[in-house]
Amino acid sequence: MKITRIVADEVVVPAHPGTINSDGMERPLHKLGTKGRPAWTRQFDEIPKLLLSMHWDDGTVGYGECYRDHDWSTVEAVANSLLGTRAEELTLQALPIPRCREYDGFECAVWDSVAKAHGLRVVDLLGGPVRERVKIGAWSGHRRTDEVGTLAERFSAAGFDCIKFKCDLEDDVAGWCREVAAAAPHMKVILDPNERWQHLHEARRRLVALAEVGNVLCVEDPIPRWRLDDYRELRAASDVPVVLHVSLPYFEHGQRVQDAILALTQRAVDGFNFNAGLAAFAQLDHVASAAQLPCWHGSELDLGILEAMYLHSCTAARSCTWPSDIFGRLIRSHDLLKQPLRIEPPYAWLPSGPGLGVEPDPEAVRAHRTRQEVYGQ
Repeated sequence: MKITRIVADEVVVPAHPGTINSDGMERPLHKLGTKGRPAWTRQFDEIPKLLLSMHWDDGTVGYGECYRDHDWSTVEAVANSLLGTRAEELTLQALPIPRCREYDGFECAVWDSVAKAHGLRVVDLLGGPVRERVKIGAWSGHRRTDEVGTLAERFSAAGFDCIKFKCDLEDDVAGWCREVAAAAPHMKVILDPNERWQHLHEARRRLVALAEVGNVLCVEDPIPRWRLDDYRELRAASDVPVVLHVSLPYFEHGQRVQDAILALTQRAVDGFNFNAGLAAFAQLDHVASAAQLPCWHGSELDLGILEAMYLHSCTAARSCTWPSDIFGRLIRSHDLLKQPLRIEPPYAWLPSGPGLGVEPDPEAVRAHRTRQEVYGQ
C-alpha cells in the first residue's frame, strides 16, 4: 500500500446570511494574521479551506481537510514528501511531516486511509469509542442585545441546550445572558472573548455580574492566556468556571501541549477547549482526564471532513464531556459532504463505516472550488 497521488482542492464556502454577527456589525473573527493583514481583520468564511484526497496504489482513497488559510508552498512540499511512502513506513502518532498548520489535514487523510485499509473506523485506531454521540452547542458571533432572546429561543426549539458567543469589551455579556435566561431558561451559555477582555479588573467585573445571572457554563480565554496568575484570581472571584483554549494549530501564538500542564500546575483553569489533530488531541485528553477536568473540541468553523475527524476524537476521549464546537453546517452554506453528519441537537453522532465514515460531495466541491493542484500520477 503506497501513496501514488494527492489531490488538493481549495474551496471557499460562505456563511449563511445572519449566522455570524448582527447585521451591520463589522467584527471579523479570524484571530490570526493572514497574507500581510493583522489579526481580527478578515471574516472566517472569506478565507479558503483545503480538501485533500490521498490515493494509494491498492485503490484506497483517504480524505483530509486543512484549517483555513493554508500555505500552498507547504502543501506542495508535504505532498511531494509523502508520494511513494508505504503505509508500513508511517507511525500514525508521529508522521514524517514537520509541525505546521497543514499537518492535521494530512494526518487526517493518512488515518482515514489506514483505517479503511484495515476495515476499521478512525476511532478504533484511537482505542475505540467511550461514547457513540458527542454533546454539541449552538454558536453565534457578536450580537445586539435585543436579538439574543430570539436567537436563544430558536436554538432551544431546535434542541440545543447551550449556546456559545464570541465577545469583547464592547458587548453587554450580562445583558445577553439575562435575555437567554428569559427566553430559554434551561439553556447554558459559553462566552469566548478570545483574550479580548484584556485586563483582570475588566474580566473580574464581568464574571461577578455573570454569576448573578447564573446560566454561564464557562468563560473561555477571558484575558491574555499567558497570565495564568490572573486566571487563578479570576477563578477565586466568582463561581463561573474559567477555561483555557489550547489550540495547537495556532503556531503563530506558540501554543503547545505543555500549556495545559502548566495551567493545571498553576491551578488556573476549570477545564479546557482543545484544538488539535488526532494524535495530539488524544494526548491532550489524557492530560485533562488525569486531572479529572472536562474539555470540549474546538474548531475553526470547519467543513464536514474535519468535523467528522473531531467526532472520532471526541468519542474516544473520556474528558470530552462539555459541548463541542461541531456546528459548521449551521453556519456555512454547505459542509461539502455527500451525506451530512448526523446532528440531532444537542448531540452529533459518530459516523458509521470504515475510516472517517464520510466522503466529499464532488459536485459541491466543484461548485466551491477556487484552485486545484494534483501531486503524483
